Amino acid sequence: MSRAPKAPRVVAELGRPETPDETASRLTENSRKYRAHKTVNNLVLSLIATVVTVLVIVLIVPRSDTPIERDIDVSQIAASVQSGQSEHIVNPTLPDGWRANAATWHGSGSDDVASWYIGLLTPRDQFIGLTQAIDANPTWLANALSKQAASDVVTVDGVKWDVYINTAAAKDRGNFDYALTTEAGSSTYLLVGTATPDEFRELASVLAPDIQANGTR
Repeated sequence: MSRAPKAPRVVAELGRPETPDETASRLTENSRKYRAHKTVNNLVLSLIATVVTVLVIVLIVPRSDTPIERDIDVSQIAASVQSGQSEHIVNPTLPDGWRANAATWHGSGSDDVASWYIGLLTPRDQFIGLTQAIDANPTWLANALSKQAASDVVTVDGVKWDVYINTAAAKDRGNFDYALTTEAGSSTYLLVGTATPDEFRELASVLAPDIQANGTR
């Protein structure tokens, strides 16, 4: 004796059995929701894995609180520059606590002015850029000083320097708050930066023998 066919399941929301079309629609919607839920889960797991990886890298990479500064051998670079120049190139012995972070020779460019540059940091971590320009013209110097006018003259160890104070708004000064300039031989010496006047004079004192070697003005 054959078993009677099973009655279609009554869907509570409908109060009756589903039609074939309703069943197909329900299965399609359930499949869509499953795929969407799985995609979200995969994204969350991927994000968690990325965060964990970054944390591991941060933890295993050694770090130092000491600022990275290049070790500049000014004397070695100056000796190399001097070998190709007839003009005496400054090569200062820096005071205690001072350090150089740049030293380079700039060949004459569009302004036809070649120059020797040393970037210096004071013990207070203030900046002074030292430039020795060869056969500089007034336009070069005016541009280097943002067309500021000299405000005073100071003499340091027999060398006379013109003093420049940048009167522009603080936001427009860049690294030029104060400057000293002098000339000797074919060279124009420019000290410009953010250090105090006393630190500028300290550097000027160190440079005096080199400048006098070119014949002070």
